[in-house]
Amino acid sequence: MAIIKPLRGCTPAFGKECFLAENAVIVGDVIMGDQCSVWFGAVIRGDVNFIRMGNKVNVQDGAIIHCTYKKAPTIIGNNVSLAHNAVIHGCTIQDNVLIGMGAIIMDNAIIESNTIIAAGSLVLENTVVESGSVYAGVPAKKVKTIDKDLLVGQVNRIADSYIMYAGWYKEDSI
Repeated sequence: MAIIKPLRGCTPAFGKECFLAENAVIVGDVIMGDQCSVWFGAVIRGDVNFIRMGNKVNVQDGAIIHCTYKKAPTIIGNNVSLAHNAVIHGCTIQDNVLIGMGAIIMDNAIIESNTIIAAGSLVLENTVVESGSVYAGVPAKKVKTIDKDLLVGQVNRIADSYIMYAGWYKEDSI
């Protein structure tokens, strides 16, 4: 069973049909919606501020979600994939977003809906990522406008796939 730890009067809360890997860690003021998944070695730490997650959010292996004390909570919308080893810190991520492997999103950044942040990218503090874009690099810059095929073929496909993967683990649980 995942490590679910209340802290300072706040206990993490989960929607329907969520999957939490055995070594995932969720602490404090964290509320997630329905059909979310938190994978192996992921940490969601709502100890110094709050973390809110919508529906169909997948937090892949080794990803970290945190926030900044008294300054920057973390708010994540619906249909969001946070790939392996992503670091999400004190920012807002709107709906239909893919954050690539190893990407870092810093405090007060806003990732608008229907976007992709490429693997290994660094979104600096206070950056606003334009809706319908692909951002890449260090620091991350807009590299192209996202087309409908990319949105459906990557963002939606990955979010839906992680619901399917979570189902495999539920079927095989003891």
